[in-house]
Amino acid sequence: MSILGLSRFQFAMTTIFHFFYVPLSIGLALCVAILETMYAVKKHEIYLTMAKFWGKVFLLSFAVGVVTGIIQEFQFGMNWSNYSRFMGDIFGAPLAIEALLAFFLESTFIGVWMFTWDRFKPAVHAVFIWLVCLGSIMSAIWILAANSFMQHPTGFEISKQTGHVKLRSFTDVIGNPQLWRAFPHVIFGAVLTGGMVMLGMAAFGLLRKRTQHSDSDRIFFTKSVRFGAVVALVGAVLTIGAGDLQTQFIIDDQPMKFAATEGLYEDSGDPAAWTPVALIDEGAKTSKGIEIPYMLSLLSYHRLSGGVKGMNTINQELHQQYDGKFGADMNYYVPVNVLFWSFRFMAAVGFGVALVALLALWFTRRNKTTLLRNRWMLGVLGVCTFLPFIGNTGGWLITEMGRYPWIVYGLLTIADGVSPTATVGSLLFTNIVYFLLFLVLGGVMIFYSRRVLLQGPAGDGLPIEDIDGMDGPDGAVLHLAPKGTAGAAASHERSVELA
Repeated sequence: MSILGLSRFQFAMTTIFHFFYVPLSIGLALCVAILETMYAVKKHEIYLTMAKFWGKVFLLSFAVGVVTGIIQEFQFGMNWSNYSRFMGDIFGAPLAIEALLAFFLESTFIGVWMFTWDRFKPAVHAVFIWLVCLGSIMSAIWILAANSFMQHPTGFEISKQTGHVKLRSFTDVIGNPQLWRAFPHVIFGAVLTGGMVMLGMAAFGLLRKRTQHSDSDRIFFTKSVRFGAVVALVGAVLTIGAGDLQTQFIIDDQPMKFAATEGLYEDSGDPAAWTPVALIDEGAKTSKGIEIPYMLSLLSYHRLSGGVKGMNTINQELHQQYDGKFGADMNYYVPVNVLFWSFRFMAAVGFGVALVALLALWFTRRNKTTLLRNRWMLGVLGVCTFLPFIGNTGGWLITEMGRYPWIVYGLLTIADGVSPTATVGSLLFTNIVYFLLFLVLGGVMIFYSRRVLLQGPAGDGLPIEDIDGMDGPDGAVLHLAPKGTAGAAASHERSVELA
């Protein structure tokens, strides 16, 4: 119930909830853009239907993401005004560019894309959603540029008059090595998220419609499962690779963070053993667990030799480096249990999504009905919808909490960044209000996403009935056409392959 504790909790709550929707909207926008491009190239109605259907889920995630992002912006002035003053000269430029350029591009073309389905040729209309994707990716770059400065300050100097950071080189801020290691990890994680959510929601759609609705619905959701699985698999592989590159940087740049993710209080020795599971006592600063010889050296340095410094050694080094500025009573130990288990959940999600995607592709291969005949498989895939949110949250906790005790690494502590006018009462009140607001927004997102799913692809007139010549769940070829001779003739001019 302290001012610092409540301020940290509020920012953590708003950031985590906002970050549920950022990767989701980026990933779904990419999926929809690919689907609409496939329609523009192949002229198969199924891709248009999929683009419109999953576009509705994307719009929901985008809307909630914008609202939660605005709420997050309030934090800087409400609870972290000292931080805002200290960082204003650095923080202002990336955020201004993000708002005036990237978000403007994204929000403008999302409106154009929504309301012009029948006014432009398919190829032209597909360009609009690609511009939305570009705007989203550019937004991520500028936000991460600001955050990366907090992790690894570059391109600055300290003002002698104010003691605040001043921008010395904008190029150095944008060229921050932390930025260009974090950015691929975040974007590929968004690709994973979009693909996995599509896969999981389509599995839920199959679970409900496998006995209730038409073959065309089942074909639509099977196609969506396969498309989502391909995107999720690609995203998982790239996310794991990008995460490895980021880890190599953190080993030297933020060694305390890395040691905490491995639960190492004492130096590991050479070669270093990896501990997949451990019991960690942060008070006694001890860790006991199962060890796999050589594995930490292999994961850290990609060779079978090399040791890792423990937190006790790193703590002594940090005291030697910063005692003159911050005092000898500073605590440089990070929340070890949170980082240790967050890292394992994050990594497990990456590999788990890759495995789930491969199994989904295998069970839905041509002329196979394994997935449709097993409700438990559909249920498992449906539950996997939520895996990316666990992984993304774990990654964000590692990034932010691993920086403790600094809000700007080596320059400003978290305690020094809090607003001097904040009170326990005001913070408690706003925490409750924000929590209830997020609860409502999350409920709205789930309610309307479920409603879209239950309506199915034909719920509001999407052209699912135009599918023709597509392999049915039992391997038979389906010929589904609108009523009337003209509609049937038009439909038979098109064919769509399930694979």
